Amino acid sequence: MDKFVIEGGVRLTGSVEINGSKNAALPIITAALLVDKGEVTLNNVPQLADIDTILKVLEVLGAKVTRYAKEGKVVVDSEMVSNSEAPYDLVRKMRASFLVLGPLLARLGKAKVSLPGGCVLGARPVDQHLKGFQALGATLTEEHGYIIAESKGLNGNVVCFDRPTHTGTENVMMGAVLANGKTTLINAACDPEVQDLAEFLNQRGAKIAGAGTSTIEIIGVKKLKPGHYAIMPDRLEAGTLMAAAAITGGYLELRDTIPEQLSMLLNKLKEMGCEIEINGKRLKLCAPKKLKPVNLITYPYPGFPTDLQPQIMAMATLANGTSHIKETVFDSRFTHVMEFVRLGADIKTANDEATITGVGQLKGASVMASDIRAGAGLIIACLAAQGNSEILRVYHIDRGYQNIEEKLSRLGAKIKRVPA
Repeated sequence: MDKFVIEGGVRLTGSVEINGSKNAALPIITAALLVDKGEVTLNNVPQLADIDTILKVLEVLGAKVTRYAKEGKVVVDSEMVSNSEAPYDLVRKMRASFLVLGPLLARLGKAKVSLPGGCVLGARPVDQHLKGFQALGATLTEEHGYIIAESKGLNGNVVCFDRPTHTGTENVMMGAVLANGKTTLINAACDPEVQDLAEFLNQRGAKIAGAGTSTIEIIGVKKLKPGHYAIMPDRLEAGTLMAAAAITGGYLELRDTIPEQLSMLLNKLKEMGCEIEINGKRLKLCAPKKLKPVNLITYPYPGFPTDLQPQIMAMATLANGTSHIKETVFDSRFTHVMEFVRLGADIKTANDEATITGVGQLKGASVMASDIRAGAGLIIACLAAQGNSEILRVYHIDRGYQNIEEKLSRLGAKIKRVPA
């Protein structure tokens, strides 16, 4: 295992490109299972551990996968897919592996998928996924930690999610594209990654309307066609890099972004004193000498993203005043708080709320990443801390960020990866 060693207190400046979105790439890769003849070529695919995992899942199912990592390209041929079982050894590594349930059920009429693993962020049940497939006519049972789904042909129906669910919306959407008739998803997730999946499927011949709103309508089709598609840029990587520049009083220009997907984050950065300039797909951030405190509540898109909460909390540790952050998406998403405290932060938590009183200075220490975004938050805090820090368990960070230490180094950060 590796660790990051960071010498903090360096102002970040410069320009970087944003990689393709992991959270968009994962469902789109699984959706390639729906194309039963011909190759699907995906561009702008990030080089990440989670991408490795989902590609291995597809290979186990019988797909032929060719990866051109340096070019950011993946080619999937699903014609020979016949295995309907996604094993625990792979699915336990990453929650998004459960997304193969919809394509397998639609394509083969059966699926046996292990209940998912991944980051420990409290209870994240798949009940809404199962509710959706039952509405489409599938028979579902649970046996020895696996969900076994069977159908003689999915039929369109109205699916009412009890709450917006990002992966649940994507999973049921993929099942519905080959179902008979019309499916309507009520209270669907509105995330840009859901929109990107819908756009990919529509380009393959699906008939999906309303993606990006809380009501999505899908008219089932018989087949999907092969073709090329470019994955959207990663808004979470963009937000993380902006937070890193902001906490160090720096200047950052981001290329290849979609600024409108970051509206809530940009508003909060402005509240904290950052100057933001938007020019097409370019974003510029100029940080103040001292950050202002902020109040925010995480909420499903278009609310403030929970996956950027630790990064903003890192900024708040050095703000001039007291900030309040309420987490409403995941429980157990304050695991990074005690690590921030090790760096000298003043944070108190009660249930789902954190009160952060800004301090004059953070000091380097040894800390440990507990999940992808907590690890990103720790990088940001350590970049601003005086002295040397080390971050352990960076494999969590590698699941969501491609060579983040290299990008930060190009901006002037003193960060290096060494064996733990």
